[in-house]
Amino acid sequence: MTRPPAPADTPEPGVWEELVTTALLGTDRRRSPVGPGATTGSAPLVLLDTAARETVRRRAGLRPARAARRPEPAPADPRPALPAAAARRLAALLADRAMTAGGGRRGAAPDLMELLPQWLALANAHGYAAPPVLLPALLDAARGRTDLRPAVLAFAGGRALWLARLNPDWRFALRATPWGGAALPRLDEPDRLRRLWQEGLFAERVALLAAMRSREPAAARELLASTWATERAEDRLMFLDSLRMGLDARDEPFLERALDDRSRNVRATAAELLSALPLSALAARMAVRAMACVALDHTLQPVTIGVEAPHECDPSMERDGVVAKPPGGRGERSWWLGQLVEAAPLSSWPGRLGGRTPREIVALPVADGWQGELHAAWCRAAVRQRDATWSRALLGAPGAPEAGGPGAVSLAERARLLSTLDAGERADWVAGFIATHGLSEAFQLLGVCAVPWAPPLGRAVVDALDIARDAGSYPWSFSGVMGLAERCLDPAEASRFDALLAIPEEPEDASPGAGGYWAEAFQRLVSTLRLRAAMTRELTSPPGPGHGT
Repeated sequence: MTRPPAPADTPEPGVWEELVTTALLGTDRRRSPVGPGATTGSAPLVLLDTAARETVRRRAGLRPARAARRPEPAPADPRPALPAAAARRLAALLADRAMTAGGGRRGAAPDLMELLPQWLALANAHGYAAPPVLLPALLDAARGRTDLRPAVLAFAGGRALWLARLNPDWRFALRATPWGGAALPRLDEPDRLRRLWQEGLFAERVALLAAMRSREPAAARELLASTWATERAEDRLMFLDSLRMGLDARDEPFLERALDDRSRNVRATAAELLSALPLSALAARMAVRAMACVALDHTLQPVTIGVEAPHECDPSMERDGVVAKPPGGRGERSWWLGQLVEAAPLSSWPGRLGGRTPREIVALPVADGWQGELHAAWCRAAVRQRDATWSRALLGAPGAPEAGGPGAVSLAERARLLSTLDAGERADWVAGFIATHGLSEAFQLLGVCAVPWAPPLGRAVVDALDIARDAGSYPWSFSGVMGLAERCLDPAEASRFDALLAIPEEPEDASPGAGGYWAEAFQRLVSTLRLRAAMTRELTSPPGPGHGT
């Protein structure tokens, strides 16, 4: 049957796509498609008029679809409803996301979208249900920011999955929630567990293994071992990584077998996990190799650490995870030495180096320019083995003249060493560092401190900002630290900062307009802290009317 000709004013196929492309590129770079009845005038006006007509045609030209089955009702949410004030606050936070999507300067107004993660964490800690009317806005926020997704999906509950099945834009919620939100099979349901493990999608299997590992590490390992020989190399690597959670000596036999895997990446991961077990056989082998390379040289005064790096990387070293080929710019011997020292148990070194403590060992001179390589490897070992004593020795005193520390080769390395200390000690160390060295090198260190910052750390940060302002420093250099302070300072400290709101007299050599910027930034800081305090109060007030269902 011959198709009848289209009316003269019917748009050609692909016209809408042409209009969109022209709008993106600009009418000065691409001519707008023009059909019958087009208006005259400037190119942008013609484009908008044509788009308006095409929109009407697209809507009017839709044929009625066959009635679909009505979806099942959304599941009930048994959790308590948000307090009314907290619900209003959430609506304001989500509305701010829409208003600020285009960026731009904020002035003294708090950045509400940056407070949304904290608000979600507080709401989830209290076990509240999300207001149904705000679920679409929550899912839109999570769609645009992947860091929000776990908290948003926990807060939204099963209704988020119900909505995600109806809107393709929110399908990420289904991908992020294994088994479509269904309950994880229990350990006393071996048939369900085995079926999901053998027949599930890869993401479901990874999630199953991680969930089991957190509850019953041995059962998770046995489940993985049951299909290990038939898994693809890339899958084996992902599955093996899940053993980091709850890693202990009972995992050693399985990991030792994985050292003979066909995949180099799998072997390397197995070796890394084994080296995190100081009593493993691999750790003992690495200790023997590392000790053969490092010894005290008593012929020099003061006593010095001598280093003789490996001359070859033999097959047994490669089996134990040593990568033979160095990256560009690295020598082979120093590359091999670093890997051996990093994987050797730190507890082996005092016996090898005259019974000295870690602090005394780090203070020893190292011959022939090997100090940087040796200390950097000890830093990596301290982080891998979570050894706080060695971390303290390598960090040194926070007020030491050299900001680099006795053993850390970079601020990033120092941040990793700090992560092995408890929260209070970490905050005290960073506060001491800031008091001596200021804020210019402290941003990475602040990022590993617990939130809210302990009072000594918060005072050190604000004092350093105040000193920078009084010195006429370039204010935009501290915008990153100021943003951290807004999110991480204890809200209870807000009243202490009122004195910072005045605009000081600018030194003659100050950056133009610096005083006004500093006053604006401190105003935003105080306003944000007060807002965070209000958020906490609202989430602990009596629940609002109605229920989460």
